[in-house]
Amino acid sequence: MRFIITIQLLLFLGCGKKSNLPNIIIIFTDDQGYGDLGCYGAEGFETPNIDAMAKDGIRFTDFYVSQAVCSASRASLMTGSYAERVGVQGALLPWDLKGLDPKIETIAKLLKHHGYTNAVFGKWHLGHTKKYLPLQNGFDEYAGLICSNDMWPVDYDGNPLTGKKRSYYPPMSFMEGNEKTHAIETLQDQGQLTTQITDRAVDFIERNKDNLFFLYVPHPMPHQPIAVSEKFAGKSELGLYGDVMMEIDWSVGKITEALKNNGIDNNTLIIYASDNGPWLNFGKWGGSSGPLREGKGTMWEGGARVPCIMRWPEKIKSNQVISNIAGTIDILPTIAEIVGEKNIKNKIDGVSLIPLLYSVPNANPRNELFYYYGEKLIAVRKGKWKLVFPHVYRSYINVKPGENLHPGIYGKGKAGLELYNLNNDIGETIDLAGQFPDVVIELEELGEQARSILGDKITGKIGSEAYTTICGVSPSLIKMNHSGVGKSMMLENRAHKKYPGESSDALINGLGGTNNFRDVSWQGFEAEDMIATVDLGRIQKVNSIEARFLQDQVVWIFLPQKVKIEHSMDGKNFDTIYESFPNNDYSLVQDIFRYHTAPIDLESRY
Repeated sequence: MRFIITIQLLLFLGCGKKSNLPNIIIIFTDDQGYGDLGCYGAEGFETPNIDAMAKDGIRFTDFYVSQAVCSASRASLMTGSYAERVGVQGALLPWDLKGLDPKIETIAKLLKHHGYTNAVFGKWHLGHTKKYLPLQNGFDEYAGLICSNDMWPVDYDGNPLTGKKRSYYPPMSFMEGNEKTHAIETLQDQGQLTTQITDRAVDFIERNKDNLFFLYVPHPMPHQPIAVSEKFAGKSELGLYGDVMMEIDWSVGKITEALKNNGIDNNTLIIYASDNGPWLNFGKWGGSSGPLREGKGTMWEGGARVPCIMRWPEKIKSNQVISNIAGTIDILPTIAEIVGEKNIKNKIDGVSLIPLLYSVPNANPRNELFYYYGEKLIAVRKGKWKLVFPHVYRSYINVKPGENLHPGIYGKGKAGLELYNLNNDIGETIDLAGQFPDVVIELEELGEQARSILGDKITGKIGSEAYTTICGVSPSLIKMNHSGVGKSMMLENRAHKKYPGESSDALINGLGGTNNFRDVSWQGFEAEDMIATVDLGRIQKVNSIEARFLQDQVVWIFLPQKVKIEHSMDGKNFDTIYESFPNNDYSLVQDIFRYHTAPIDLESRY
């Protein structure tokens, strides 16, 4: 009898909530700028509920995302790692067949092991096929969008796309678990998303007030196209963007109110942050990076540094402002320490922020940061110093927004080796590389450490711990030695600027692309012939000539209709030596196709 009573007691105790562990809520907005909250200096609208969170807890001034773009940023939040370690780059498209590797540990999976009930309401954007969806990756409930809210057959002004553009995107579906329940067809539909997500979050809190829970609320807003419900339309001085931010603030207020009404406010950790900086070429509709340089899609501070607030009344002292370096990659290890998890499944890049949350004197858990974008190491930070490596980037400087809620055309910037003191120059305006050569050398060494671990497409370094290396995927840059490397090349028609190839030099730099269409080694041409002439500089012997083309029909990348290879001694009179007509029948094969001459014994210059 005693044995049976003991078993019953153990079972009873095992079903009770571990009251010493907190509930955890992460609210993650989309494309919200550093200057888009009242407590960070917003103008033209108010965010009293979020400002109250900051007053009750910690406001971080130097908080970073791993990449200033949707999917890569979210992958790092969920995994505690740089995107290069977990293999998610850029913004996944509705037809992408990849996603966050289910074998990788995430916040949801980690908390599931500790008895948490997990839900996500909002934008997922880590893969849309079933194996990548939330219910297969640690969450018990999911409702929302699988991709960004502009990945639909509707233009930014709310009018349906026409012509070729319409075929780019399928209808946008609202998901419940693994199923599509209804279509999001209009901006009015999008204007209801914040309310719908908030209602679900509040309902989840009320249903789980007696359980440990993790609630992830990744709002689709204020990503373009922005939309707002009728109750907030016209509320702000700024206009539509301010209205959207005021509605998100209302949402935060409803969530904190639900916690208080159910008596669980004191022991709930709430983290509020954004996935990257603002989309500034939309003008006042695109948000503000405040005092920071540039915005979304760049790793200048305006793209990578985001607002972050943490509130946990039972543990975090109120009214703190912390200027230590921290980031979304540090959230998973922080949560792991809170719940007592000492054996995280995968190697990660984040560090626990508990010493900062618990106000440990002189705590500084992170002093270094790597700024990556699209597998390129853009910059490194150590303490107050940020070293920017030479690279080409999109720029918003002097870019005028388009008309009728459309974006302006990006500018183009080119950075050299530049050093900034972020303590004195948050806007990255004064390059100090010439004045502090020793600091430059020290940070260049830190950059080499990053490259050796995570790789770098700019220098062609392959990282020993990068996802592409460990999982056997070809590195993004393939070295190719041929006689045209570094020679002069002329293009009769320029590559279409909507494709990611940086310049025509990519065709003669000795680096070949992979089957990733975002690879900057590729040049994309639309409705125009590609006619490239390479000048070898002198007449020399040529053994063979090859041209490589990418096929990825799922994203409308087709082989050319015809490939012709010619040669010339004088650059004026050309003789054809090869001709082929590629097969463009429907195919799901994503691969590189090579078209080359048979072995030849030829002397030529062009």
